[in-house]
Amino acid sequence: MKIRSLLLGSVAAAGLSTGAFAADLGVLTSLDVCDALGLSGLTISSDTNCLQITGEVKYNFTWGDYNDEDLVVDTPADGGVGFFGGDGYNDFKSKFDAYIKFVATADSDFGPAKAVLKLREKNYKLATGGYYYDTNSSSYYEGFLTSQGSGNTGLYFDEAYVSIGDSTVIMAGKKGSIMNKADDEPLNWLGLFNSEDVDTGVSWGPYVELPDGGHVIQVTSDLGNGVSVSAGLENLDGSSHDWDLSNEDDRPGTAVGVIAYSGEGISAHLTGAIGGILDGDIDNWGVHAGFTGTFDNFKVVLAGAYGHNEYYDDDYWNVLASASATFDIFTIAASFEAVDYSDSDDTDFGAGASITAAVAEGVTLNVGGRWFHYADGDVDNFQVAASVSAAVTESITLTGEVGYVDGDYDSLFYGSAKLAWAPGGGYTSSIKGTVNSGTDDQDVGYKIETEFKKTFE
Repeated sequence: MKIRSLLLGSVAAAGLSTGAFAADLGVLTSLDVCDALGLSGLTISSDTNCLQITGEVKYNFTWGDYNDEDLVVDTPADGGVGFFGGDGYNDFKSKFDAYIKFVATADSDFGPAKAVLKLREKNYKLATGGYYYDTNSSSYYEGFLTSQGSGNTGLYFDEAYVSIGDSTVIMAGKKGSIMNKADDEPLNWLGLFNSEDVDTGVSWGPYVELPDGGHVIQVTSDLGNGVSVSAGLENLDGSSHDWDLSNEDDRPGTAVGVIAYSGEGISAHLTGAIGGILDGDIDNWGVHAGFTGTFDNFKVVLAGAYGHNEYYDDDYWNVLASASATFDIFTIAASFEAVDYSDSDDTDFGAGASITAAVAEGVTLNVGGRWFHYADGDVDNFQVAASVSAAVTESITLTGEVGYVDGDYDSLFYGSAKLAWAPGGGYTSSIKGTVNSGTDDQDVGYKIETEFKKTFE
């Protein structure tokens, strides 16, 4: 229920009890600015502004013997995709991530005027069991080596910016990027190895430094008929206060431009970015393009990215194509990817395919595989797996998976089971157990992962 609704009820009750309800209609009208602006959710109204409040709290806890990662499928994207194993010592991780976001909106001659504040805090605590050397006592001991996880922060402003406009919106302050990197996810169940290494998609490479977001000035415009354009200056605060101009990674300012289309079962975009613009010496630039088309029971994804680093004279390109077709209870999907970069003599390739079947009401079966050829080491890697997911009740889902991974020198079997609970009210939780057989250099690995999350808006 809206906070405004509670206030309306309180005012109405007070007015009726005093016989002055009719005289207080002006107060009720002033509390209705959210409806006038077409805004809903958890809101608070004044006579000119509507304040929307959203947020999320998420907690994860993981325990097991999983810190040894001996089997890694090498990819040029970002170091490779790893599969954990054990070393005989337990490990655990405790992590929470929470935010609350306030958006204050008022009407103006140019469209909605907004102020956005998003407070966030992350806290990671990692503990790795093992045999360690203590420099203070000059001796070895068995125990936990603890550390704060990457991205550990106190409470901070994740976003703090202003915007104004309707079909054309001007934004300035601290916020995320306008870069569009969508329409590039493979459609097969397991995905692709290089794609997974860049958070499912294509990239302009790990050597092309184009930091985005941060301090920004951005403009987006809806041109009609599904076409939109965006432009912005991002990373205006740079990565440090004392910039080393001999290091192209430390040069502030990234210029971004995007043209996109969405409509009639099709979405597509072209994004371009140039890094280090504030010192006038351009060393990094990249483009990212994607297309998704849905035609009756067929779906197609085509994507590509290219990046250039002038400082190291490095070029990188990455393309992906994927298609799926649904026939009755079956969905068949196949994907292909290719990567090439200056440091490699040959092009890397990957492919994957899967069959998904709705075998019964609430029961889905997946069978699939993926392969990647890493040219530098002339290495072929593959993974095959099968899973079944069953909706036990309206709010409880059970998922089981088994698979096999074969790398250059190592291979392993794995199995997992997951229980997910979504009773409503924005609350979800899950528990997942995974066991890996280990390799010649690993023990059997295992871990139990839990997640508890509540969102509100």
